[in-house]
Amino acid sequence: KGIFHPDMFYFNEIMIIFLAVMMTDIILLDLFNTFALPTSTTVSIVFELLGAAVAVSIIKLSKAAQSISELSSYINTDRALGIISSIFLSVIIAFTFGAIIQWIVRAFFSFNVKKTLKYWGGIWGGIALSGILYFLLIKGAKSASFMKDETVTWILNHQFNIILYSFIGGAILFQLLLFLTRINILKIIVLFGTFALAMAFAGNDLVNFIGVPLAGFESFKAFSASGAEPGNLIMDILKEPVRTPTLFLLIAGSVMALTLRYSKKARSVTATTIDLSRQSEGSERFESSAMARLIVRWSINASNFFQAYVPKKIQTFFEKRFEKPEQVDKEEKLAFDLVRASVNLVVASILISIGTSLKLPLSTTYVTFMVTMGSSLSDRAWGRESAVYRITGMLTVVGGWFLTALSAFTVAFIVGVVIYFGGMISMFLLIGLAIFIVLRTHIIHKKREKDADSERYFRDEKLSTENIIEGCSESVTRIIIQVSKLYYLTFLNFTKEKRKQLNAVRKQVNELNLETKKLKNNVNVTIQKLNEDAVETGHHYVQILDYLRETTNCMTYIINPLYHHVDNNHPPLDSKQAQDLLKFNEKMSEYFNYALTILKNNSFEHMSDLKKMRDELAETTQTLRKNQIKFLKKSGKGTKVSLVFLDVMTESKNLLLFVTNVLEAQKMFMDHGKED
Repeated sequence: KGIFHPDMFYFNEIMIIFLAVMMTDIILLDLFNTFALPTSTTVSIVFELLGAAVAVSIIKLSKAAQSISELSSYINTDRALGIISSIFLSVIIAFTFGAIIQWIVRAFFSFNVKKTLKYWGGIWGGIALSGILYFLLIKGAKSASFMKDETVTWILNHQFNIILYSFIGGAILFQLLLFLTRINILKIIVLFGTFALAMAFAGNDLVNFIGVPLAGFESFKAFSASGAEPGNLIMDILKEPVRTPTLFLLIAGSVMALTLRYSKKARSVTATTIDLSRQSEGSERFESSAMARLIVRWSINASNFFQAYVPKKIQTFFEKRFEKPEQVDKEEKLAFDLVRASVNLVVASILISIGTSLKLPLSTTYVTFMVTMGSSLSDRAWGRESAVYRITGMLTVVGGWFLTALSAFTVAFIVGVVIYFGGMISMFLLIGLAIFIVLRTHIIHKKREKDADSERYFRDEKLSTENIIEGCSESVTRIIIQVSKLYYLTFLNFTKEKRKQLNAVRKQVNELNLETKKLKNNVNVTIQKLNEDAVETGHHYVQILDYLRETTNCMTYIINPLYHHVDNNHPPLDSKQAQDLLKFNEKMSEYFNYALTILKNNSFEHMSDLKKMRDELAETTQTLRKNQIKFLKKSGKGTKVSLVFLDVMTESKNLLLFVTNVLEAQKMFMDHGKED
């Protein structure tokens, strides 16, 4: 009833709205999960209800020959706008509070937590406990089905005392634990905070998911009891609060828990938030954007401006508080330490509880994500090397939420119209479409997971020099196999003018190029895991990645002009050119096969034979280029295909050089790695 006036709709119209919302929700959230983007269930539900209700309302108005200005009779516009503005306002508030509180807490604790925890741990523990307890009671207990009305009333009437006594009691308890035991109280705070946010997400997201079908179920029960026709029963029953049966909550909660535990999509969404907030550098999930670069430049200029007016002593003091130790514990090698984890959970819990007590609708996803982003900014996790990528990621997620709103409204509107006019047939077709999309996104996600596995390999803390040598050897062999296969298919399909097959090869070359780029981006992470004295090994490892990158670049420069030539329907090769190209292609396959034999058997003593083959093929490219120039002078035609032919021969020669260099660097890498 916060979105539309249910007493203005009949039973059949209400069911159309609810069906449109559920179908849209499944498709929309599954798409966002597939691409590992956190999104807001609150935003999706609000705009889906709005879109479907507006669709049905406009149809009703047109049938009754009423003006569109009468739409406010059906849609609760004031309340809907209030919900929307509150949700988006929570983004700025959450980010700001997350940044400020993390800065204050870090200034007290510094990164030397073991030393400072005994001084400030009790106070922070008391603040955290009182905030979380307040959150649990106000946000969770008052709406729990097992709480009696008298208990809820007592809690609401004694809010201040609960906060005060829980702070004092928590501070004393945590300080005693610090003095008398070795228990890390930050772990206790994180545990309580996790439980509090779990309640928040269950109370918000879970109810968002099952609220609409439950309202539909209650509507169906009212319809069954009334004995009226579907088009005659006014749904004023939905003006009253819909009580959720505890059994339904338990079933839905169990499904939610199992999904969080076993769903790879859920884990990939979590990984996006962790990657954007992690303390360490490394491969970034997002590329930089113009807006992110502009924000970073503004931030640097603002920082320089304030530094000019802040006394040097104060700057030095805070620099020391935020200075990270060189030697870190295993715990501190995680995305962020327990201090920041506790701030994220406590601040998010408190903000959600305040918003709830003020009866302001907000998104738990919005608040939690933006608090995490704000705290990572204050904790200097966004350094000059990673800031543009992290900010791009944050803007992408926030932009995704705006996209959620727009797409939720639009899709629900369309689905509502289709069901209204299409009836039962359209419903079955839409259900089939939803199933197809879910299955399709499952395949896409599996592919994305496979691509992400290579990056996880380089973040493995157990990696050693031996593991890296073995992994590098496997990667080099696999990439050279791919290059060999794609090179052969490129020329084969070009001579036969097979555009679709060439395009498929081009996509595979782009994926291979992206893979070598990721390998190179992770070079610093890998080198850090090599033995301390493995300087030569690290040098040759960098060489391998450089040559692999150039190899895949050559493939890009070969496939792109050939594909565009065929795609633009330019004249094909004549029979002599095609014959020369296919013969050369066969000789290149022999070269690649020999190179792969050396790699697989580690028989690098045969490198001289491979170099001889390389030189012979390089001479062949020169001969073919000269023959092509003679052909151009003699015939005076076929300019475009001749130019492409010349360029491809040049890149093929470069490819030969880089592949040979890869093998030489691999040999040196393995030799020095074994010595280390």
